[in-house]
Amino acid sequence: MGTSGSKGLDGVGGLGAAALAGGSGGGMGGDEGDGDGAVTGSWHGGAQLYVSLKMENARIIGDLVPHVYGSEPIIGSWEPARALAMERELASMWELSFVVPPDHETLDFKFLLKPKDAETPCIIEEGPTRLLTGGMLEGDVRLANFRLNGDDELLEFRVFNKADIVSPLDLAASWRVYKENFQPSKVRGIPDISINEAPTHATEDGSGSSLELDLEHYVVPTPTAPPTEYAANLAATPASLDQPETPWTNDMLLSDGIQSPRSAAADFKDDSYHNKDTEASIADSSNSKKLQVSGMVESKSVGTLIQLQKKDRPQGLYVDRGVVSPKLGKSFSACSLASGLNFGSTKAMPEAAGAVAAAAVADRLHGSKEDRKLAIVLVGLPARGKTFTAVKLTRYLRWLGHETKHFNVGKYRRLKHGANQSADFFRPDNQEGIEARNEVAALAMEDMIDWMHGGGQVGIFDATNSTRKRRYMLMKMAEGNCKIIFLETICNDRNIIERNVRLKIQQSPDYADQPDYEAGLQDFLERLTNYEKVYEPVQEGSYIKMIDMVKGEGGQLQVNNISGYLPGRIVFFLVNSHLAPRPILLTRHGESLHNVRGRVGGDTVLSEDGELYSKKLANFIEKRLKNEKTATIWTSTLQRTILTATPIVGFPKIQWRALDEINSGVCDGMTYEEIKKIMPEEYESRKKDKLRYRYPRGESYLDVIQRLEPVIIELERQRAPVVVISHQAVLRALYSYFADRPLREVPDMEMPLHTIIEIQMGVTGVEEKRYKLMD
Repeated sequence: MGTSGSKGLDGVGGLGAAALAGGSGGGMGGDEGDGDGAVTGSWHGGAQLYVSLKMENARIIGDLVPHVYGSEPIIGSWEPARALAMERELASMWELSFVVPPDHETLDFKFLLKPKDAETPCIIEEGPTRLLTGGMLEGDVRLANFRLNGDDELLEFRVFNKADIVSPLDLAASWRVYKENFQPSKVRGIPDISINEAPTHATEDGSGSSLELDLEHYVVPTPTAPPTEYAANLAATPASLDQPETPWTNDMLLSDGIQSPRSAAADFKDDSYHNKDTEASIADSSNSKKLQVSGMVESKSVGTLIQLQKKDRPQGLYVDRGVVSPKLGKSFSACSLASGLNFGSTKAMPEAAGAVAAAAVADRLHGSKEDRKLAIVLVGLPARGKTFTAVKLTRYLRWLGHETKHFNVGKYRRLKHGANQSADFFRPDNQEGIEARNEVAALAMEDMIDWMHGGGQVGIFDATNSTRKRRYMLMKMAEGNCKIIFLETICNDRNIIERNVRLKIQQSPDYADQPDYEAGLQDFLERLTNYEKVYEPVQEGSYIKMIDMVKGEGGQLQVNNISGYLPGRIVFFLVNSHLAPRPILLTRHGESLHNVRGRVGGDTVLSEDGELYSKKLANFIEKRLKNEKTATIWTSTLQRTILTATPIVGFPKIQWRALDEINSGVCDGMTYEEIKKIMPEEYESRKKDKLRYRYPRGESYLDVIQRLEPVIIELERQRAPVVVISHQAVLRALYSYFADRPLREVPDMEMPLHTIIEIQMGVTGVEEKRYKLMD
């Protein structure tokens, strides 16, 4: 006889609703049972009985868990040690469900309470053995009585019994649904992807002008305004500059120019890190067959990853909410991804699968997560977006829970040698300037390695690092301390370079004391020319090259000798990132009935205020995005978000399971006062650590963050505005990513009802504005 928890089969709505002709019966505890509920009817086609036994008592004593034990075919033994545990369906309800033939022999059993502490004896229910025939209990369905503490206290459980007839086909389908964690593709008859074409004239009070035309009327202050400081100044504070140091002298230089201040190293041969395997560059899918792989895992062949955006792709009409891994026949570290590109008969990775899929593939192909420190060393000419990329990557890795820090060498230089260095300081023939810049680079690298020894995992080393000698110095310093991956940013678009140069002059502390913009521009262009004279593209070691990736289309991402769990995540994040400005609007659903009642979870409809907000939100979006015809609306699969989005017309609406509220498990539908009273230990555990606390049979905030990673990847990939209508815990996790807030703050972030948070993403970073449509 098979057994399963009731949450599995009943939870998918399959077996109970799929009962065939033949009827069902049930009994209830106390004096209400009629004792004659056996299922009868015609039996044909191999039909089976789905039997459910439930016990209910709101006053659980200590750590007692209800169990069932008995003779064949339930257990085969009256040994309490072999009893079957009942699954907790609700805070006060426990269930054991199983499948038996309709003509099964009589089952005899009893309930018992089994303490979690194995040393404490079990408590067996009083009264005669229970008999179950035809799926139903014989006689009156009496209460289950247990004597606690000898004879001092009586604990009573109400007993429920139900049996449904199901066909083998229905049973197999429901089991498959349960195993695959399936959820219906429609909610209240609304398909996963829909769009309201017909305009609506209904507004919150019957008037189309009830929302002020001036959206600024609804702007409210943000809890903590995002920093407007120059991005490089937000990097790590140089620790080594606060300590006595050994002067940097020419004696520290090797014959080829540079030596780590920490230790001497052997002479560097320029070709010692060169790729000796076959190289291939894939510009598009037409020549994809040129890719050659020379190794199973540590191949050093070069592949090109073309960005996954399609210019003519319909916006928002398809979202792969799953996390699917390609069926790779063998491992390779140099890989290629392109729209429509596949390897032989294998399936191409879905565009929205994101970094989670990359991590899963890496885990399977390369083993468990590397216990190594990782240094991402930026390479590139000035005004190519290195610092922006460093800040973005740092934010992403921190959000995933990796201890990550950004080290900006320019900040070290300004603190060590002043912020007003002219272009002459960067001349390739200025030996004193070269030594000074190498010195601060070495100091920053030392600080990063010291930080890693103290527990840091990923260091982002932000500098031009434009010569092979500089990169060799960093590699020698990293030996035995961390693994280096070079991240080179290359931009050939003169318009983008000119824009970045203007931002540099306006924002960089190097020109804060220069009142004349034109003079500052001329000086920076001279500095850029000095770097261009000696620039050497990366060809050594492990590297990622981002070539014209800024605009988000038409660029390339080349990888060489990249393998492992975390590098895989980084690659997939970068291939989906771009700098195209667009707004992302975050809002909770309108107030629901559970919000009014103070209950967690559930899937209730909107209250009157919630319905009013849905109409106000529709008006707001119509005005805010009136010129954004490619915007999309994302909701969860829970009806309160779908109903909030219903009045919105003219934009595609997409449902994401990943946007569902945090799963509160057995506490679903309870108030916090009920949780405190019925499950005080769970209440206190949650109070002590809301970030890591996981509801029984539910989720923690860290679980929510992990399932939201594909959503973040897709938001980064989108080029058009997105409106996300979701839930408090989910929006806290999403907002923490954009605001770069520490994970420990996530559970307590302010995320009020009936408020819209607008996140502006672009070349200047992330900016935030809040609109409160209702009190």
